[in-house]
Amino acid sequence: MKTFAFLLASLSAFAQQPPPAADPVVVTIGADKITQSQFEMIVSTLPEQARTQAKTPEGRRQLAEQLVELKVLSREAKARKLDQSPAVQIRLDIQADQVLASAMFQSLGTSDEAALHAYYDAHKGEMDQIHARHILIRFQGSAVPLRLGQKDLTDAEALQKTKDLRAKILAGAKFADVAQAESDDVGSGANGGDLDTFGHGAMVPEFEKAAFALPVGQVSEPVRSAFGYHLILVETHAAKSFDQARPDIEKNLGPQAAEKAVDDLKSKAGVVYNDTYFGKP
Repeated sequence: MKTFAFLLASLSAFAQQPPPAADPVVVTIGADKITQSQFEMIVSTLPEQARTQAKTPEGRRQLAEQLVELKVLSREAKARKLDQSPAVQIRLDIQADQVLASAMFQSLGTSDEAALHAYYDAHKGEMDQIHARHILIRFQGSAVPLRLGQKDLTDAEALQKTKDLRAKILAGAKFADVAQAESDDVGSGANGGDLDTFGHGAMVPEFEKAAFALPVGQVSEPVRSAFGYHLILVETHAAKSFDQARPDIEKNLGPQAAEKAVDDLKSKAGVVYNDTYFGKP
């Protein structure tokens, strides 16, 4: 029952709306009717576990049964005038304020288009994406498992092998073929060393620094990390567009912008605390 505790107001509003012709009624509770779209809207506001539960008919029925229980208890509470109790009215007011405040906080963090564009312009260099391949040659102590039948190379031996493979590629061998045959990163190696597209923060620092500085189409010198020595080939390098970057910008900028907006709202609200009761800050 707790799952639906904050949805009473929404449910009452839904029940009073006539269902569209193509929107079947899925739950009837006396005079109240809940259509499929209304039920799915309710489910969309629930925590992830409940939304996952609603993906099966059995899960939807269980949620509907909880909703019915909530509705009949709420109806009986109103019949007994429990909703007129000062304590209950305060709780209802607080719950409504929490829902509205949460919605407002989210909108405050994403509504300032000028701020979003300014952030994008100031951090465009951090939003680069590259599509790269790599070949990894591990050395003793690497966290990467030793391939079956392979020698556990020393640091110097791994470096020399990496240099030899680079020379082979520069002489005409295909990077993908060498990666498939020689890379100790068996996951990407099976795909010719393909690491797909990634941005800043996705790779270990040594690899990232070298990869983002590397010209497209050029094979890097050996790059050492805790995993071994890497050869890197960058196939594409481009910045995200504003629309592509927007979700990340909102994630980074949103809470900060919202907090500032909240501070502004509080400063304009004329808030006064009783220091005798609360004490001085």
